Amino acid sequence: MSTAQQEEKKQKNRTVAELVEVVEALTTEIQQLYCLDQVPWVIGYSGGKDSTVTLQLVWNAIAALPPEKRSKTIHVITTDTLVENPIVSAWVRKSLKAIEVAAQEQNLPFEPHLLHPELTETFWVGLIGKGYPPPRGKFRWCTERLKIQPSNRFIREVIRTRGETILVLGIRKAESKTREQRMEEIEKKRVREHLSPNMNLPNSLVYSPIEDWQNDEVWIYLMQWENPWGHSNKDLFTMYRGATADNECPLVVDTSTPTCGSSRFGCWVCTLVSQDKSLAAMIRNDEEKEWLQPLLDLRQELDLEENRDRRDFRRRNGKVQLYERNLDGEVSIEPIPGPFLKEAREYWLRRLLTIQKEIRENAPEDMGEITLLTIEELSEIRRIWLEERHEFDDSLPRIYKEVTGETFIDAYRGMENSLLGSDEWTTLEEICGENAMHLELMAKLLDTERQYYTKARRLGIFEDLEKCFETSSRSKEEAIANAHLRRNLKLAAQEGDVETIKQLTWGNMKYSKNSETTNDEEE
Repeated sequence: MSTAQQEEKKQKNRTVAELVEVVEALTTEIQQLYCLDQVPWVIGYSGGKDSTVTLQLVWNAIAALPPEKRSKTIHVITTDTLVENPIVSAWVRKSLKAIEVAAQEQNLPFEPHLLHPELTETFWVGLIGKGYPPPRGKFRWCTERLKIQPSNRFIREVIRTRGETILVLGIRKAESKTREQRMEEIEKKRVREHLSPNMNLPNSLVYSPIEDWQNDEVWIYLMQWENPWGHSNKDLFTMYRGATADNECPLVVDTSTPTCGSSRFGCWVCTLVSQDKSLAAMIRNDEEKEWLQPLLDLRQELDLEENRDRRDFRRRNGKVQLYERNLDGEVSIEPIPGPFLKEAREYWLRRLLTIQKEIRENAPEDMGEITLLTIEELSEIRRIWLEERHEFDDSLPRIYKEVTGETFIDAYRGMENSLLGSDEWTTLEEICGENAMHLELMAKLLDTERQYYTKARRLGIFEDLEKCFETSSRSKEEAIANAHLRRNLKLAAQEGDVETIKQLTWGNMKYSKNSETTNDEEE
């Protein structure tokens, strides 16, 4: 078969009769693969159309087997990033509960699992706690932490206890050209039809039963085959329709009917896309969803965040790192902007808590108490600010009280055991005046001493105190100038320019000597 014929075959939609034949063939294939061995299965389920079709195909195939052959567990895993679209998140949670109940009633081996990212790796702990800027193409810090790692941890645990596993995914070539190319490349290494090696997790295979399905075929199946765990596929269709720009996804009755297959759901905070079309469409198409508007507003604010004054001139390790920036056709060597400063992190905390309070007041009763920022996340943010950032004014409980009207109860114990507090911080601010670096250095030194004060042994205190001076003893101007000096010395050394090295070294020695003289005179 020629390449053109193969392409035509991939793009051609099947008739309903042809799709019935495909489903019957897949049912047999799934049953044979399931009964072949005792290797456990893990199905990735997001609640979207593709994963729903995949789970439904597997469910119906296993349900048709005699009870004695349903011998091994099929894990159904869903990852809640904690920043999912609230409508979709509520849908998935209800679906998982329905799966659990139906599996028990029908005596089927499906076990649902709701996974989360590690507390230290959540989106808000990263942005508000550690000060990470909103994700960008060159600093995509969210996907691995929020989506990939939670599922990989679960799969690795299954492999560790059972030796191997088969991961069942609703991935399709029609999703994108990139996905198609990646899948076709992996196909060359597969062991049998629809079964490919997992390039990221040893001892696991990926089974992709609907890899060649088109969008129309997905919706035809969902509309024609009843959901076996009792969750309405028509409601799923309605949710997709509400997430399209024109709110017009016609009911799928045959392969000639266009569908809303391009609708996509994701994290409502995502700044890796130009705009959240699904969330915006939901708000525009349904007046009852206008309570979601604050989420869209905050997402747009995050996306527009380019104010370098709100970010540190150093990286999180306290070092100045330079890069070449193109400004109006001219190259400028500047520090790479680092994490958000204290005031900016406090702003985002206050903003998020305010929005959480607002949507709780306006959301429908059936949505329950929507939580944008969990108590556990708040506790971890507080710990980072206190222990890693040395911000001993402990502003988080105060901000929480001001916004919510409630007293913050820390999920962890021992955070209140501090010899320092807001009064000491205020006094230090008055002493240091407008010298931000002096305030930072004094706060680090004092809080480092405080942290060691509670320890039985003070081994390592001198090293930690020295680190305070390494990162915070220079003014912003001096630190940037020193970074430029190191960069110029490195370039001169690479080029073997001895004369430039001498000039830079001598100039730096004179500058240091003059600085010491000036400081002596001031004293």
